[in-house]
Amino acid sequence: MKLLNPGHVIDGFEIQACLHAGGMAHIYTVQYALSEDGTRRESEFPMAMKIPRMTAGDGAENIVSFEVEHQILPALSGSHVPRFVAAGDLSRTPYLVMEYVQGSTLETWRENFHKESFQAGLHDRAIARVGAELAHAAHSLHKQNVCHLDLKPANVLIRPNGKVVLLDFGLSCHAHYPDLLAEEMRKAVGSPAWIAPEQVVGVRGDPRSDIFAIGVMLYELATGELPFGEPATAGGMRQRLWMDPVPPRKRNPQVPEWLQEVILKCLHPEAAKRYPSAAHLAMDLGNPDQIRITERGQQIKGTGFKEHFKRWLKAAGMHYQPSPLPSKQIKEVPILMVALPHADVSDATWYSLREAVDRSLGIRPGARLACVTVISPNDTSSTDSSKSESSVHRMHLARMQQWSQGLDLHDHQVSFHVLEASDVAHALVTYAKSNEVGMVIMGAATHGLQMQRFVATVPIKVAMNAPCTVILVKQDVPFEFLGTLNDK
Repeated sequence: MKLLNPGHVIDGFEIQACLHAGGMAHIYTVQYALSEDGTRRESEFPMAMKIPRMTAGDGAENIVSFEVEHQILPALSGSHVPRFVAAGDLSRTPYLVMEYVQGSTLETWRENFHKESFQAGLHDRAIARVGAELAHAAHSLHKQNVCHLDLKPANVLIRPNGKVVLLDFGLSCHAHYPDLLAEEMRKAVGSPAWIAPEQVVGVRGDPRSDIFAIGVMLYELATGELPFGEPATAGGMRQRLWMDPVPPRKRNPQVPEWLQEVILKCLHPEAAKRYPSAAHLAMDLGNPDQIRITERGQQIKGTGFKEHFKRWLKAAGMHYQPSPLPSKQIKEVPILMVALPHADVSDATWYSLREAVDRSLGIRPGARLACVTVISPNDTSSTDSSKSESSVHRMHLARMQQWSQGLDLHDHQVSFHVLEASDVAHALVTYAKSNEVGMVIMGAATHGLQMQRFVATVPIKVAMNAPCTVILVKQDVPFEFLGTLNDK
């Protein structure tokens, strides 16, 4: 379809201005058209209309992509996607009307980004903030059983408040709907620079493919270059099935080790060796000081020929399986949060919580543990240097780390967090919501035996308002431990 002029009306929507004229679609700002009596319906938010290009020279993927987005966009909800308004039929004028989100694309954000600023120690944290918001947005889709599968800077919109909105679901996959692209296109579907290895061989619907794409974007933000270039052939794209990119620190020595650790984990050729969910990635980017740095984060030379050759042999004989339900995948590797009391806590409570956490981690390989304690702002307001904010936080972090030493943390990442709040229940619920926590474990009375009758409602408040399962643990200590505990 040719470009439309302002004032043109389609199904009650009036064209205002053209925002974008690309190879796949034209996008316009629109408003409701004037009615017969001269009045105009007001919209709750600005609107945009997307009209796919469907001329004789355009490929069949344009039509299929429109059908896919027409199918998926109305089913999505949340702040990370534009709100759906209306759609036109293919037999007449195909279009999608949705919320017009104010903001700039990650592409624009990147253009204003200078890797030299790493020397100021600021831009690595800026990358982490953007990456964490992007991971939260992707996780929101995955919980709705949708994989984007075309994440790239042009499809990521950053609101003025820093929150991320994802655009263009024409290549996406919804586990509950027929995968039209898999049925119609007998080839890898995706943008060559950002496509994941499993997508190259036709596997769609794995949420870890989106994690790979996020890794590509983080790599480019950190180094100014794409990790795999922009291959133009199927053979060029297949190389990522066994090859690692050049380590970011080799291309930009100012990249910190923790950021390289995150990026290369996202870009692992095997999906099972990446982050198990975007929520895990977001938590690492939100807490870079607690990232466990391995040889991967420290390397400069990169993977050698022998290792790449072994991976090539493995990839050549690998049989890729269809992806399970995304929401089921991420539930199998949740973020577990244990709320640890900060004062007046008995050894019996410590023991019971540790046993409950150990049992929960034991049946969930790959799950992550977040140890959280909430202290009063009064605890850090003293002028006594021994009670300064940093020293008080260090003390509570040390106590939690000591408590965790009795856990079997093989194959589990763990982090420690001290929160300051007057309302303990609200702080715990807010933390659980903002970090996509899948399960909360806490004592049935978590703030000391002497204060139980005053604050016993805290666990109940958390259980009522948390966005996930809450396990309340009663004190339960084996008889052989009682004498030891009482002697302490």
